[in-house]
Amino acid sequence: MTQDEMNRLVPEKIRDMEEKYNINILWAIESGSRAWGFASPDSDFDIRFIYKRKLKDYLKLKPERDVIELPIDETWDVSGWDLYKALKLLKNANPTLYEWMNSPIKYLDTASSAKFRSQIEPLLTLYFSEKKTLYHYLSMARNNQIDHALQMKAVKPKKYFYALRPVLACLWVIKYHAPPPVLFADLIKTVLPENIKPYVEYLLELKIKEPENIEIQPIQEINLFLSDKIEEINNYLPMAPDAVNSKWDDLNEFFYQEIYN
Repeated sequence: MTQDEMNRLVPEKIRDMEEKYNINILWAIESGSRAWGFASPDSDFDIRFIYKRKLKDYLKLKPERDVIELPIDETWDVSGWDLYKALKLLKNANPTLYEWMNSPIKYLDTASSAKFRSQIEPLLTLYFSEKKTLYHYLSMARNNQIDHALQMKAVKPKKYFYALRPVLACLWVIKYHAPPPVLFADLIKTVLPENIKPYVEYLLELKIKEPENIEIQPIQEINLFLSDKIEEINNYLPMAPDAVNSKWDDLNEFFYQEIYN
């Protein structure tokens, strides 16, 4: 299934979910490799959304579950967070939420979704934490570098991206002191050294044109780059700003406004 087909199908699925679960979906986007810009021909679609329930549902003695997940198949991977959960995660500067809010592939193109995004924007700025974001992406980079065994005799190209992207995201945060962009191409243009770009462009071509399970020989130049930068980021972490907004007032006010409308 193509992205254009999904752009037509997902809004229909959103309407079905709203009716089935008695919710209002505020924001719906593509996550994962398609949003990052390096999907393979056989990559699935990772659809993520934020929703709100009716006011009375938030007043129940037994709260409703704050996550909706649909069964995963070869095409769809669909899940969403209740606004209540999303705002609590924002209080903790959750980097995944920032990726959802900044995804370049949006499945809701309405005045209300645009309004939601514009109104939450100041909160995204207010609650951003450089240190928490760096910890998140550094952990991803380390885990992927080790778990995907990039030093083995054969490596799947996609495994490199799962280590490269979080490393570049950290370099962006260190340079700009702001949330990193979702698109991998933006990270390449701004923080990837020129001498590494040809190797990454080669991997991108393979990733986009070839099946997910293709294997290649390890690229030592990228392996060294990852090791060096992971060490560099780790050394920077103690100096990273640790300011975290501890106030609930702005989040509470935003929540009140949303559920009362």
